[in-house]
Amino acid sequence: MENNVEKNNMLKEFYIPTYIFIPESPVEHASQIPTCPVVVFINTKSGGQLGRELIITYRKLLNHAQVFDLLDEAPDKVLHRLYSNLERLKHGGDTLASEVYRRLRLIVAGGDGTAGWLLGVVSDLKLVRPPPVATVPLGTGNNLPYSFGWGKKNPGTDHDSVISFLQLVRESREMNIDSWHIVMRMEGPKDSPCDPIAPPDLPHSLHAFRRVPKADPQDMEYSYTFRGGFWNYFSMGMDAQVSYAFHSERKLHPEKFKNQLSNQKTYLKLACTQGLFCTSLFHPMSRNIACLAKVKIMKKSGKWETMEIPQSIRSIVCLNLPSFSGGLNPWGTPSKRKQRKRDLVMPPLVDDGLLEIVGFKDAWHGLVLLSPKGHGTRLAQAHRVRFEFLRGATDHAYMRMDGEPWKQPLPTDDGKVVVEISHAGQVKMLATKDRIAKGIHESCPAISTVHPESSSRDDMNDDFEEERRNFGAALSFRYLGDVNKQ
Repeated sequence: MENNVEKNNMLKEFYIPTYIFIPESPVEHASQIPTCPVVVFINTKSGGQLGRELIITYRKLLNHAQVFDLLDEAPDKVLHRLYSNLERLKHGGDTLASEVYRRLRLIVAGGDGTAGWLLGVVSDLKLVRPPPVATVPLGTGNNLPYSFGWGKKNPGTDHDSVISFLQLVRESREMNIDSWHIVMRMEGPKDSPCDPIAPPDLPHSLHAFRRVPKADPQDMEYSYTFRGGFWNYFSMGMDAQVSYAFHSERKLHPEKFKNQLSNQKTYLKLACTQGLFCTSLFHPMSRNIACLAKVKIMKKSGKWETMEIPQSIRSIVCLNLPSFSGGLNPWGTPSKRKQRKRDLVMPPLVDDGLLEIVGFKDAWHGLVLLSPKGHGTRLAQAHRVRFEFLRGATDHAYMRMDGEPWKQPLPTDDGKVVVEISHAGQVKMLATKDRIAKGIHESCPAISTVHPESSSRDDMNDDFEEERRNFGAALSFRYLGDVNKQ
Protein backbone atom coordinates (compact mmCIF):
# COMPACT_ATOMS: atom_id res chain seq x y z
CA MET A 1 0.00 0.00 0.00
CA GLU A 2 2.80 2.37 0.94
CA ASN A 3 4.57 1.50 -2.30
CA ASN A 4 1.48 2.52 -4.32
CA VAL A 5 1.32 5.87 -2.51
CA GLU A 6 4.97 6.52 -3.40
CA LYS A 7 4.30 5.65 -7.06
CA ASN A 8 1.27 7.94 -7.20
CA ASN A 9 3.21 10.82 -5.65
CA MET A 10 6.06 10.26 -8.09
CA LEU A 11 3.70 10.17 -11.11
CA LYS A 12 2.28 13.57 -10.08
CA GLU A 13 5.64 15.02 -11.10
CA PHE A 14 4.81 14.16 -14.75
CA TYR A 15 1.06 14.80 -14.69
CA ILE A 16 -0.53 17.58 -16.78
CA PRO A 17 -4.22 18.45 -16.15
CA THR A 18 -6.75 18.15 -18.98
CA TYR A 19 -7.57 21.89 -19.15
CA ILE A 20 -4.00 22.59 -20.34
CA PHE A 21 -4.84 20.68 -23.54
CA ILE A 22 -8.56 21.39 -23.93
CA PRO A 23 -9.67 25.03 -23.44
CA GLU A 24 -13.31 24.05 -22.78
CA SER A 25 -12.34 21.87 -19.78
CA PRO A 26 -12.82 23.22 -16.24
CA VAL A 27 -9.63 24.57 -14.65
CA GLU A 28 -8.11 22.10 -12.18
CA HIS A 29 -6.31 23.33 -9.10
CA ALA A 30 -3.44 20.84 -8.90
CA SER A 31 -2.19 19.85 -5.44
CA GLN A 32 1.39 20.30 -6.68
CA ILE A 33 3.25 21.79 -9.65
CA PRO A 34 4.69 18.99 -11.83
CA THR A 35 8.49 19.11 -11.76
CA CYS A 36 8.79 17.22 -15.07
CA PRO A 37 5.55 17.58 -17.09
CA VAL A 38 5.60 15.38 -20.20
CA VAL A 39 3.63 15.04 -23.41
CA VAL A 40 3.89 11.53 -24.87
CA PHE A 41 3.62 10.65 -28.57
CA ILE A 42 3.45 6.97 -29.53
CA ASN A 43 3.47 5.45 -33.00
CA THR A 44 1.26 2.43 -32.33
CA LYS A 45 2.35 0.86 -35.62
CA SER A 46 5.96 0.66 -34.41
CA GLY A 47 7.42 -2.31 -32.59
CA GLY A 48 4.74 -4.81 -33.65
CA GLN A 49 2.26 -5.01 -30.78
CA LEU A 50 4.54 -3.03 -28.43
CA GLY A 51 3.31 0.40 -29.52
CA ARG A 52 -0.30 -0.49 -28.72
CA GLU A 53 0.67 -2.04 -25.37
CA LEU A 54 2.82 0.97 -24.48
CA ILE A 55 0.09 3.53 -25.08
CA ILE A 56 -2.30 1.61 -22.81
CA THR A 57 0.26 1.67 -19.99
CA TYR A 58 1.09 5.38 -20.37
CA ARG A 59 -2.61 6.29 -20.39
CA LYS A 60 -3.18 4.31 -17.20
CA LEU A 61 -0.25 5.95 -15.39
CA LEU A 62 -0.70 9.52 -16.67
CA ASN A 63 -3.59 11.68 -17.83
CA HIS A 64 -5.16 10.21 -20.99
CA ALA A 65 -5.14 13.75 -22.43
CA GLN A 66 -1.33 14.01 -22.39
CA VAL A 67 -0.68 10.75 -24.28
CA PHE A 68 -1.23 10.79 -28.07
CA ASP A 69 -1.44 8.08 -30.71
CA LEU A 70 0.31 9.41 -33.81
CA LEU A 71 -2.04 7.39 -36.01
CA ASP A 72 -4.95 9.45 -34.68
CA GLU A 73 -3.41 12.91 -34.46
CA ALA A 74 -0.25 14.45 -35.94
CA PRO A 75 2.21 16.10 -33.51
CA ASP A 76 2.12 19.46 -35.30
CA LYS A 77 -1.61 19.87 -34.59
CA VAL A 78 -1.21 18.73 -30.98
CA LEU A 79 1.67 21.09 -30.18
CA HIS A 80 0.20 24.03 -32.03
CA ARG A 81 -3.01 23.68 -30.01
CA LEU A 82 -1.12 23.08 -26.76
CA TYR A 83 1.16 26.10 -27.05
CA SER A 84 -1.70 28.38 -28.14
CA ASN A 85 -3.60 27.37 -25.01
CA LEU A 86 -0.51 27.70 -22.78
CA GLU A 87 0.06 31.25 -24.04
CA ARG A 88 -3.57 32.16 -23.35
CA LEU A 89 -3.45 30.72 -19.83
CA LYS A 90 -0.06 32.33 -19.06
CA HIS A 91 -1.38 35.76 -20.03
CA GLY A 92 -4.34 35.10 -17.74
CA GLY A 93 -1.99 34.61 -14.80
CA ASP A 94 -2.18 30.79 -14.60
CA THR A 95 0.90 29.76 -12.59
CA LEU A 96 0.62 26.06 -13.43
CA ALA A 97 0.47 26.80 -17.18
CA SER A 98 3.58 29.00 -16.88
CA GLU A 99 5.48 26.19 -15.14
CA VAL A 100 4.33 23.57 -17.66
CA TYR A 101 5.55 25.84 -20.47
CA ARG A 102 8.91 26.29 -18.76
CA ARG A 103 9.51 22.67 -17.73
CA LEU A 104 7.80 20.69 -20.51
CA ARG A 105 9.57 17.64 -21.94
CA LEU A 106 8.43 15.48 -24.86
CA ILE A 107 8.60 11.69 -25.17
CA VAL A 108 8.31 10.01 -28.58
CA ALA A 109 8.02 6.24 -29.01
CA GLY A 110 8.67 4.85 -32.47
CA GLY A 111 11.41 4.39 -35.04
CA ASP A 112 13.99 6.99 -36.09
CA GLY A 113 11.60 8.32 -38.73
CA THR A 114 8.92 8.96 -36.11
CA ALA A 115 11.42 10.73 -33.84
CA GLY A 116 12.60 12.85 -36.77
CA TRP A 117 9.00 13.77 -37.55
CA LEU A 118 8.54 15.19 -34.03
CA LEU A 119 11.91 16.98 -34.13
CA GLY A 120 10.83 18.63 -37.37
CA VAL A 121 7.62 19.85 -35.77
CA VAL A 122 9.50 21.28 -32.77
CA SER A 123 11.94 23.02 -35.14
CA ASP A 124 9.15 24.63 -37.10
CA LEU A 125 7.38 25.97 -34.01
CA LYS A 126 10.41 28.26 -33.50
CA LEU A 127 9.72 28.57 -29.77
CA VAL A 128 11.81 30.74 -27.47
CA ARG A 129 12.05 27.75 -25.12
CA PRO A 130 11.64 24.59 -27.27
CA PRO A 131 10.92 21.41 -25.28
CA PRO A 132 13.68 18.77 -25.28
CA VAL A 133 12.84 15.30 -26.63
CA ALA A 134 13.40 11.81 -25.19
CA THR A 135 13.10 8.83 -27.54
CA VAL A 136 11.71 5.34 -26.81
CA PRO A 137 13.30 2.75 -29.17
CA LEU A 138 10.44 1.04 -31.03
CA GLY A 139 12.06 0.77 -34.48
CA THR A 140 14.53 -1.57 -36.19
CA GLY A 141 17.66 0.62 -36.13
CA ASN A 142 16.92 2.97 -33.19
CA ASN A 143 19.98 5.12 -33.87
CA LEU A 144 18.57 8.26 -32.22
CA PRO A 145 17.65 6.58 -28.91
CA TYR A 146 20.96 4.71 -28.80
CA SER A 147 23.02 7.84 -29.44
CA PHE A 148 21.46 9.62 -26.46
CA GLY A 149 21.50 6.70 -24.04
CA TRP A 150 17.93 5.39 -24.30
CA GLY A 151 19.04 1.99 -25.61
CA LYS A 152 18.41 0.24 -28.92
CA LYS A 153 16.29 -2.72 -27.82
CA ASN A 154 12.52 -2.48 -27.67
CA PRO A 155 11.49 -1.54 -24.11
CA GLY A 156 9.20 -3.26 -21.62
CA THR A 157 5.58 -2.12 -21.69
CA ASP A 158 4.54 -2.97 -18.12
CA HIS A 159 3.96 -0.37 -15.38
CA ASP A 160 7.37 -0.74 -13.74
CA SER A 161 9.24 -0.41 -17.07
CA VAL A 162 7.37 2.77 -18.00
CA ILE A 163 7.86 4.26 -14.52
CA SER A 164 11.61 3.52 -14.76
CA PHE A 165 11.71 5.28 -18.13
CA LEU A 166 9.88 8.32 -16.74
CA GLN A 167 12.41 8.53 -13.91
CA LEU A 168 15.22 8.53 -16.49
CA VAL A 169 13.46 11.35 -18.35
CA ARG A 170 13.31 13.37 -15.12
CA GLU A 171 17.04 12.80 -14.43
CA SER A 172 18.27 13.27 -18.02
CA ARG A 173 20.17 16.32 -19.25
CA GLU A 174 19.57 18.48 -22.30
CA MET A 175 21.90 18.33 -25.31
CA ASN A 176 21.89 20.34 -28.54
CA ILE A 177 21.82 18.44 -31.81
CA ASP A 178 22.36 19.89 -35.28
CA SER A 179 19.43 20.04 -37.69
CA TRP A 180 20.12 19.52 -41.38
CA HIS A 181 18.11 20.99 -44.23
CA ILE A 182 17.80 19.03 -47.47
CA VAL A 183 16.56 20.38 -50.80
CA MET A 184 16.18 18.30 -53.93
CA ARG A 185 15.31 20.09 -57.14
CA MET A 186 14.52 18.37 -60.41
CA GLU A 187 14.52 20.45 -63.59
CA GLY A 188 13.63 19.25 -67.04
CA PRO A 189 11.50 19.84 -70.15
CA LYS A 190 7.75 20.25 -69.66
CA ASP A 191 7.04 16.83 -71.16
CA SER A 192 9.77 15.03 -69.24
CA PRO A 193 8.84 11.36 -68.63
CA CYS A 194 9.92 11.65 -65.00
CA ASP A 195 6.95 11.95 -62.65
CA PRO A 196 7.40 12.77 -58.94
CA ILE A 197 6.54 10.17 -56.35
CA ALA A 198 3.36 10.40 -54.33
CA PRO A 199 3.65 12.27 -50.98
CA PRO A 200 2.55 9.21 -48.92
CA ASP A 201 5.69 7.42 -50.13
CA LEU A 202 7.99 10.17 -48.86
CA PRO A 203 9.56 10.30 -45.36
CA HIS A 204 7.52 12.27 -42.80
CA SER A 205 10.01 15.13 -42.75
CA LEU A 206 10.39 15.51 -46.53
CA HIS A 207 7.80 17.34 -48.61
CA ALA A 208 7.19 17.43 -52.35
CA PHE A 209 5.78 20.40 -54.23
CA ARG A 210 4.06 20.81 -57.58
CA ARG A 211 6.01 21.27 -60.76
CA VAL A 212 5.93 24.98 -61.55
CA PRO A 213 7.14 26.91 -64.61
CA LYS A 214 10.10 29.23 -64.28
CA ALA A 215 9.56 32.99 -64.23
CA ASP A 216 10.15 33.38 -67.99
CA PRO A 217 6.98 32.20 -69.82
CA GLN A 218 9.15 31.36 -72.85
CA ASP A 219 11.23 28.98 -70.73
CA MET A 220 9.93 25.46 -71.29
CA GLU A 221 11.78 24.03 -68.32
CA TYR A 222 9.80 23.09 -65.21
CA SER A 223 11.08 22.41 -61.73
CA TYR A 224 9.90 20.09 -58.99
CA THR A 225 11.19 20.53 -55.44
CA PHE A 226 11.49 18.32 -52.37
CA ARG A 227 12.36 19.98 -49.09
CA GLY A 228 12.75 18.75 -45.52
CA GLY A 229 15.20 17.95 -42.75
CA PHE A 230 17.08 15.21 -40.93
CA TRP A 231 18.94 14.77 -37.65
CA ASN A 232 20.74 11.42 -37.92
CA TYR A 233 21.77 10.73 -41.52
CA PHE A 234 21.07 10.97 -45.22
CA SER A 235 22.28 8.06 -47.34
CA MET A 236 22.18 7.08 -50.98
CA GLY A 237 22.95 3.85 -52.78
CA MET A 238 22.82 0.16 -51.93
CA ASP A 239 22.08 0.53 -48.21
CA ALA A 240 19.00 2.63 -49.06
CA GLN A 241 17.96 0.07 -51.70
CA VAL A 242 17.97 -2.75 -49.14
CA SER A 243 16.09 -0.57 -46.65
CA TYR A 244 13.50 0.25 -49.32
CA ALA A 245 12.99 -3.46 -50.05
CA PHE A 246 12.53 -4.10 -46.32
CA HIS A 247 9.96 -1.32 -45.88
CA SER A 248 8.06 -2.40 -49.02
CA GLU A 249 7.88 -5.97 -47.74
CA ARG A 250 6.70 -4.75 -44.33
CA LYS A 251 3.94 -2.70 -45.94
CA LEU A 252 2.68 -5.73 -47.85
CA HIS A 253 2.94 -8.20 -44.95
CA PRO A 254 2.85 -6.28 -41.63
CA GLU A 255 1.91 -9.44 -39.74
CA LYS A 256 5.40 -10.86 -40.41
CA PHE A 257 7.20 -7.92 -38.76
CA LYS A 258 6.18 -8.05 -35.11
CA ASN A 259 9.53 -9.01 -33.58
CA GLN A 260 12.70 -6.90 -33.60
CA LEU A 261 15.06 -9.90 -33.94
CA SER A 262 13.12 -11.46 -36.83
CA ASN A 263 12.98 -8.03 -38.49
CA GLN A 264 16.78 -7.83 -38.37
CA LYS A 265 17.08 -11.34 -39.86
CA THR A 266 14.73 -10.37 -42.69
CA TYR A 267 16.87 -7.27 -43.28
CA LEU A 268 20.00 -9.40 -43.63
CA LYS A 269 18.23 -11.76 -46.04
CA LEU A 270 17.16 -8.84 -48.22
CA ALA A 271 20.73 -7.51 -48.19
CA CYS A 272 21.77 -10.76 -49.87
CA THR A 273 18.96 -10.82 -52.44
CA GLN A 274 19.35 -7.12 -53.32
CA GLY A 275 23.04 -7.51 -54.14
CA LEU A 276 24.58 -5.67 -51.19
CA PHE A 277 27.18 -8.42 -50.72
CA CYS A 278 28.07 -8.44 -54.41
CA THR A 279 27.37 -6.21 -57.40
CA SER A 280 23.94 -6.81 -58.86
CA LEU A 281 23.85 -7.96 -62.47
CA PHE A 282 20.36 -6.50 -62.82
CA HIS A 283 21.22 -3.04 -61.48
CA PRO A 284 24.63 -2.19 -62.97
CA MET A 285 24.41 1.43 -61.86
CA SER A 286 24.31 0.27 -58.24
CA ARG A 287 27.99 -0.61 -58.57
CA ASN A 288 29.29 2.78 -57.49
CA ILE A 289 28.18 6.25 -56.49
CA ALA A 290 30.61 7.90 -58.90
CA CYS A 291 28.43 6.63 -61.78
CA LEU A 292 25.39 8.35 -60.34
CA ALA A 293 26.48 11.78 -59.17
CA LYS A 294 29.21 14.35 -58.75
CA VAL A 295 29.55 15.29 -55.09
CA LYS A 296 30.67 18.74 -53.92
CA ILE A 297 31.35 19.80 -50.35
CA MET A 298 31.91 23.06 -48.52
CA LYS A 299 34.27 23.23 -45.56
CA LYS A 300 35.22 26.14 -43.32
CA SER A 301 36.65 28.07 -46.26
CA GLY A 302 33.18 28.66 -47.69
CA LYS A 303 34.22 27.46 -51.15
CA TRP A 304 32.71 24.52 -53.01
CA GLU A 305 35.14 21.75 -53.86
CA THR A 306 34.65 18.42 -55.61
CA MET A 307 34.92 15.41 -53.34
CA GLU A 308 36.81 12.46 -54.76
CA ILE A 309 34.85 9.21 -54.50
CA PRO A 310 36.63 5.88 -55.11
CA GLN A 311 35.07 3.86 -57.92
CA SER A 312 34.35 0.99 -55.51
CA ILE A 313 31.98 3.01 -53.27
CA ARG A 314 28.36 1.82 -53.62
CA SER A 315 26.80 3.65 -50.67
CA ILE A 316 27.46 7.10 -49.27
CA VAL A 317 26.29 8.28 -45.84
CA CYS A 318 26.17 11.86 -44.53
CA LEU A 319 26.21 11.21 -40.79
CA ASN A 320 25.32 13.55 -37.93
CA LEU A 321 25.22 11.05 -35.03
CA PRO A 322 27.73 8.35 -34.02
CA SER A 323 25.20 5.58 -34.76
CA PHE A 324 24.09 3.96 -38.01
CA SER A 325 22.29 0.69 -38.82
CA GLY A 326 21.42 -0.15 -35.25
CA GLY A 327 24.32 1.25 -33.25
CA LEU A 328 27.39 0.90 -35.50
CA ASN A 329 29.80 3.83 -35.88
CA PRO A 330 30.91 4.13 -39.54
CA TRP A 331 33.31 7.02 -38.82
CA GLY A 332 35.29 5.33 -36.07
CA THR A 333 38.25 7.17 -34.53
CA PRO A 334 40.85 8.38 -37.03
CA SER A 335 44.45 8.62 -35.90
CA LYS A 336 46.06 12.07 -35.50
CA ARG A 337 48.15 11.42 -38.61
CA LYS A 338 45.04 10.78 -40.68
CA GLN A 339 43.37 13.83 -39.16
CA ARG A 340 46.17 16.12 -40.26
CA LYS A 341 46.46 14.51 -43.68
CA ARG A 342 42.74 14.76 -44.49
CA ASP A 343 41.84 17.94 -42.58
CA LEU A 344 39.45 16.11 -40.24
CA VAL A 345 37.98 17.28 -36.95
CA MET A 346 38.15 14.83 -34.04
CA PRO A 347 35.96 13.56 -32.57
CA PRO A 348 32.71 13.78 -34.56
CA LEU A 349 30.30 15.92 -32.51
CA VAL A 350 26.54 16.26 -32.73
CA ASP A 351 26.47 20.07 -32.40
CA ASP A 352 29.52 21.28 -34.36
CA GLY A 353 27.74 22.14 -37.63
CA LEU A 354 29.60 19.37 -39.50
CA LEU A 355 28.53 16.14 -41.19
CA GLU A 356 30.82 13.11 -41.41
CA ILE A 357 30.71 11.67 -44.95
CA VAL A 358 31.43 7.94 -45.15
CA GLY A 359 31.47 5.50 -48.06
CA PHE A 360 30.89 1.72 -48.23
CA LYS A 361 31.92 -0.71 -50.93
CA ASP A 362 29.44 -3.46 -50.03
CA ALA A 363 28.02 -5.32 -47.04
CA TRP A 364 31.32 -7.14 -46.49
CA HIS A 365 32.92 -3.74 -46.05
CA GLY A 366 30.12 -2.80 -43.66
CA LEU A 367 30.84 -5.85 -41.51
CA VAL A 368 34.21 -4.37 -40.51
CA LEU A 369 32.19 -2.04 -38.25
CA LEU A 370 31.67 -5.01 -35.96
CA SER A 371 35.39 -5.08 -35.16
CA PRO A 372 36.66 -2.79 -32.35
CA LYS A 373 38.38 -0.29 -34.67
CA GLY A 374 36.31 -0.92 -37.78
CA HIS A 375 35.07 1.96 -39.93
CA GLY A 376 33.90 2.80 -43.42
CA THR A 377 35.86 4.83 -45.96
CA ARG A 378 36.14 8.31 -44.43
CA LEU A 379 35.60 10.75 -47.28
CA ALA A 380 35.26 14.18 -45.66
CA GLN A 381 33.70 16.42 -43.02
CA ALA A 382 31.68 19.36 -44.27
CA HIS A 383 28.89 21.74 -43.36
CA ARG A 384 27.32 21.72 -46.82
CA VAL A 385 27.07 18.88 -49.32
CA ARG A 386 25.74 18.92 -52.89
CA PHE A 387 24.93 15.93 -55.12
CA GLU A 388 24.67 16.73 -58.83
CA PHE A 389 23.21 13.68 -60.58
CA LEU A 390 24.73 12.79 -63.92
CA ARG A 391 22.38 12.97 -66.87
CA GLY A 392 21.07 9.64 -68.08
CA ALA A 393 22.99 7.66 -65.45
CA THR A 394 19.86 5.81 -64.28
CA ASP A 395 16.10 6.30 -64.10
CA HIS A 396 15.97 6.24 -60.29
CA ALA A 397 18.10 6.37 -57.16
CA TYR A 398 17.47 4.91 -53.70
CA MET A 399 17.73 7.37 -50.82
CA ARG A 400 17.21 7.12 -47.08
CA MET A 401 16.77 9.76 -44.40
CA ASP A 402 16.69 8.94 -40.67
CA GLY A 403 15.59 5.35 -41.29
CA GLU A 404 12.95 6.15 -43.94
CA PRO A 405 13.85 5.09 -47.51
CA TRP A 406 12.32 6.04 -50.82
CA LYS A 407 12.86 5.33 -54.51
CA GLN A 408 13.51 8.66 -56.20
CA PRO A 409 12.73 8.93 -59.96
CA LEU A 410 15.38 10.70 -62.02
CA PRO A 411 14.96 12.15 -65.53
CA THR A 412 16.70 10.12 -68.21
CA ASP A 413 16.78 12.99 -70.73
CA ASP A 414 18.42 16.40 -70.38
CA GLY A 415 16.88 17.00 -66.97
CA LYS A 416 18.94 18.24 -64.04
CA VAL A 417 18.72 16.88 -60.49
CA VAL A 418 20.53 18.49 -57.56
CA VAL A 419 20.36 17.56 -53.87
CA GLU A 420 21.83 20.00 -51.36
CA ILE A 421 22.29 19.53 -47.61
CA SER A 422 23.01 22.49 -45.33
CA HIS A 423 23.03 23.31 -41.61
CA ALA A 424 19.67 24.53 -40.27
CA GLY A 425 20.05 25.37 -36.59
CA GLN A 426 19.66 23.00 -33.66
CA VAL A 427 17.06 21.20 -31.55
CA LYS A 428 17.28 19.88 -27.98
CA MET A 429 17.45 16.19 -27.10
CA LEU A 430 17.32 14.57 -23.68
CA ALA A 431 20.31 12.35 -22.91
CA THR A 432 21.12 9.85 -20.15
CA LYS A 433 24.51 9.10 -18.63
CA ASP A 434 24.84 6.15 -21.08
CA ARG A 435 24.82 8.39 -24.17
CA ILE A 436 27.49 7.92 -26.84
CA ALA A 437 26.78 11.28 -28.49
CA LYS A 438 29.22 14.05 -27.58
CA GLY A 439 28.88 17.80 -27.79
CA ILE A 440 31.38 20.59 -28.27
CA HIS A 441 31.62 21.76 -24.66
CA GLU A 442 32.13 18.35 -23.08
CA SER A 443 34.59 17.20 -25.75
CA CYS A 444 36.80 20.18 -26.40
CA PRO A 445 35.77 23.72 -25.33
CA ALA A 446 38.21 25.21 -27.83
CA ILE A 447 36.30 23.89 -30.85
CA SER A 448 34.04 26.50 -32.37
CA THR A 449 30.72 25.68 -33.99
CA VAL A 450 30.59 25.91 -37.78
CA HIS A 451 27.50 27.62 -39.13
CA PRO A 452 26.42 28.44 -42.68
CA GLU A 453 26.95 32.11 -41.90
CA SER A 454 30.70 31.44 -42.02
CA SER A 455 30.41 30.96 -45.77
CA SER A 456 31.07 33.86 -48.09
CA ARG A 457 27.99 35.72 -49.33
CA ASP A 458 28.90 34.94 -52.94
CA ASP A 459 28.52 31.23 -52.25
CA MET A 460 25.21 31.67 -50.46
CA ASN A 461 23.56 33.51 -53.36
CA ASP A 462 22.48 30.46 -55.31
CA ASP A 463 19.27 28.69 -56.31
CA PHE A 464 18.81 27.20 -52.86
CA GLU A 465 18.93 30.36 -50.75
CA GLU A 466 15.14 30.81 -50.77
CA GLU A 467 14.54 27.21 -49.64
CA ARG A 468 17.10 27.54 -46.84
CA ARG A 469 15.53 30.75 -45.59
CA ASN A 470 12.10 29.17 -45.49
CA PHE A 471 13.03 25.76 -44.13
CA GLY A 472 10.07 23.77 -42.81
CA ALA A 473 10.22 20.08 -41.99
CA ALA A 474 6.66 19.69 -40.71
CA LEU A 475 3.70 19.72 -43.07
CA SER A 476 1.45 22.24 -41.37
CA PHE A 477 4.21 24.75 -40.62
CA ARG A 478 5.27 25.39 -44.19
CA TYR A 479 5.67 29.05 -45.09
CA LEU A 480 2.84 30.76 -46.95
CA GLY A 481 4.76 31.02 -50.20
CA ASP A 482 4.73 27.26 -50.68
CA VAL A 483 2.70 25.83 -53.53
CA ASN A 484 0.16 23.23 -52.53
CA LYS A 485 1.29 19.69 -51.92
CA GLN A 486 -0.01 17.19 -54.46
